[in-house]
Amino acid sequence: MAKKSFFNSSVEGIIKGFDQPGAGEGAGSAPAAEFLSAQEAAPVAPQPVVQQTAASPLASAFMQNRQAQAKKADDVQRTGETSDCAGRIISVSSLKVEIFLQRSDVGIRDLLYTEKDGVRYMFEVQEINGSVAAAICCGQTHGLKRGLEVYLQKNGLQIAYDDQILGHVFNPYGQTIDGTTLDHPHTRNIYDKSLSMSEIIVDGDILWTGIKVLDFFAPMRKGFKMGLLGGAGVGKTVLIKELIHNVYQGLQSNSVFVGVGERSREGRDLYDEMLEANLLDKISMAFGQMGDNAMSRSRAMYAGLTLAEYLRDEKKQDVLLFIDNIYRMVQAGAEISTELARMPIDNGYSPALLTEISEVEERINSTEDGSITSFQAIFIPADDMDDGAVHAISQHLDGQVVLDRKVAEKGLYPAINVFATNSRIIDPDVLGQRHFELVEASLKCLSRYEELEQIVAVLGIDDLSEEDRSTFYRARKLRNYFSQPMYVAEQYTGIPGEFVAISDVLDDVEAILDGRCDAVDEQDFTYIGAYMKYQR
Repeated sequence: MAKKSFFNSSVEGIIKGFDQPGAGEGAGSAPAAEFLSAQEAAPVAPQPVVQQTAASPLASAFMQNRQAQAKKADDVQRTGETSDCAGRIISVSSLKVEIFLQRSDVGIRDLLYTEKDGVRYMFEVQEINGSVAAAICCGQTHGLKRGLEVYLQKNGLQIAYDDQILGHVFNPYGQTIDGTTLDHPHTRNIYDKSLSMSEIIVDGDILWTGIKVLDFFAPMRKGFKMGLLGGAGVGKTVLIKELIHNVYQGLQSNSVFVGVGERSREGRDLYDEMLEANLLDKISMAFGQMGDNAMSRSRAMYAGLTLAEYLRDEKKQDVLLFIDNIYRMVQAGAEISTELARMPIDNGYSPALLTEISEVEERINSTEDGSITSFQAIFIPADDMDDGAVHAISQHLDGQVVLDRKVAEKGLYPAINVFATNSRIIDPDVLGQRHFELVEASLKCLSRYEELEQIVAVLGIDDLSEEDRSTFYRARKLRNYFSQPMYVAEQYTGIPGEFVAISDVLDDVEAILDGRCDAVDEQDFTYIGAYMKYQR
């Protein structure tokens, strides 16, 4: 005999409790018809009762309803037909909705919905325990109550994916939020499976960004996953916007921007900037805004991936995927996990942290037909590079660009820590011997400068040897050279942005290290593009 669920045993306790003296309508109980329509009673533990010779009208009505439901379920199994009603709400919290299921075909990540006062509420199933499903609401739970019927939405969470995705802004549920509509959209489930190993292509062409410090210290290929790591206010979003502008110039491909927990004003700023730059028809955006609940912030990532996969698989394009900020997906996952009463790991993160990160990162790949190159902004809480979430994300990356608050305080942007920045293709066989050797020489020079800076602060520069003094000044010029005027900052700085070719970067770095620029003032290298090509 099948084991009874806690919910079923609790319901039996309620039924028996209604047979107790004083449990009738005169004691404040609801009429039978009202109870049946709403099923407002909450599960309680079974109570010992005294046997009665005749059941109360309320209990009899309830049992008749349960028997009718059981018969209907048997009919469904026998005929293959499905019931319209999937279950009823039995509890509601700020995020979670518990549902007593009346259908056996409801599974994890299925989408349930109900309507009340003309408003549709959607829930995604997270756990199923016996006949009770725990679901997370895709919006606000305000207005929901126990007893409401819920229904199963076929095919789960979907997003439109036809030619019209470009130039539109979507929420995580496939609905446009820019005041436009799609005429004839097709749909695709946002939880698409990852590619098989045989379909993945690893090594694509090198992708130059036109940003000096990135192309020199952290070059990337098509299909790379590049992380932009930094604390609050060090320029991650600005760098993302510059990459959107520059990489499109070089690659001429379409882009997808995913705003995970993005401030609504930043999303609007990006939309206006793309419109002003005539790039809006080349980009599609998906936002789970900061004011949305945890489910929306978490699922924005999946929606953006689905859009990028459509462009790669069906349009056979090289796609640029910009994510700002993937750490907020981790935060949303922790919030959902807490609501489901799962035991957290270090720093309060979800116990499924590694699984959640891997699920989305493993979908970012390239095929023979197209590629997805991702630039992922990653917030570092309290500037702690050892944070568990940062590690979980970093292990999937092909390279990382670390933004440093100390560099930002010196007024040098992009504020990149070149010692913590890396790429897996820093290799003479990939970049060429000249590029590789210049990177090594630059890091050696800048590292020596860090040591000399402390000596100079105490003793002064006159106490340095001639060689150290040359290294000191050359390193300062090199540090200033890797600052760069950006297109997206023109209106604030008044300096026109520049796209700098890697060949010019190599020539300039070589000239600085060789001493050919020793007579040039270090301030002349601040916020410039190329240098040597204008000196010839």
